[in-house]
Amino acid sequence: MKNKNITLDEGGGGFKSAEIVKDIRRILKFTGQWKNCGDDAALFNLGSGQKLVFTTDAFIVDPLFFAGGDIGKIAMCGTINDLVVMGAKPIGISLSIVMEEGFPKKDFEEILKSINKISLQTKVPIVTGDTKVTEKGKIDKIEITTAGVGLVKNDGVIKNNGIKNGDYIVASGDLGEHAITLLAKRFNYQTKIKSDCRPLIEELKKTRKYLNACKDPTRGGLAANLVEMAEKSGVKIILDEKTLPYKKETKAVAELLGIDIFSLASEGRFIASVSPKNVDKVLKILQKFNEEAKIIGRAQKNKKENGVYLKTELGSLRKIEMPKGKLIPRIC
Repeated sequence: MKNKNITLDEGGGGFKSAEIVKDIRRILKFTGQWKNCGDDAALFNLGSGQKLVFTTDAFIVDPLFFAGGDIGKIAMCGTINDLVVMGAKPIGISLSIVMEEGFPKKDFEEILKSINKISLQTKVPIVTGDTKVTEKGKIDKIEITTAGVGLVKNDGVIKNNGIKNGDYIVASGDLGEHAITLLAKRFNYQTKIKSDCRPLIEELKKTRKYLNACKDPTRGGLAANLVEMAEKSGVKIILDEKTLPYKKETKAVAELLGIDIFSLASEGRFIASVSPKNVDKVLKILQKFNEEAKIIGRAQKNKKENGVYLKTELGSLRKIEMPKGKLIPRIC
């Protein structure tokens, strides 16, 4: 590891996060029979045409409660969504909660009710877990860690590296609203935007067989996640500035705070690559859930030049880089 001490940007979801994950994997090399350990979830072959899908995530959110959700809702949706973007049907969640002494029981109960609501809505049960309480000040209020398991047929797995030449890039809705909601509350900025936090089970259930690659753009936003997909797939993706999936208000708040819109996190959206023959079908399905679903770009095989580029309204191409520096902390 290059740095002597861990920095905030190494947990932000951008370039530095990718580096620290490589460092971790360099030391923790053994993956046994598990495959796709660099995707949103790992795969284990069960035989008889099925795979077990496994994922885990930790959540430290500030503020804990916000328009459209809370830390409990994010924890459930984040883990469920990491399974479904791989094509899996979630079958169980583990829930680990660490709280500092003095945390209000009223807030604790509200968070648990939010978790239970998503569990009942999605029919994904909480099957095991753990609870710890630390001395006051040892952590900031509350931290939640969830892990999830799901099942997928061998031919139903969606991988990050599956983008094909000519595929359209589709966003299931406007992006960045989760990040903007939390930032607006932190800075007391008045906005009508609510977090996009929601489970993606139904959208993926109806579209997954048509998707070549899929990912939910959480930490690092569209930039980090689409760049990763492009590089893994060996393609050049060109986004169209005229169809970028961001509301005017999202752009305005991001500009006010000096934040790159491409790095804004979402917690209830996905980006996917779809073949030309299936793209109209996918859009028709997605727009029943969210009328903002749209085509935002297209992929082409390019041996010399992989990555993501923005075609501006003036017709020039600007490369979209993996986010660097300290990104927005405590978003998810």
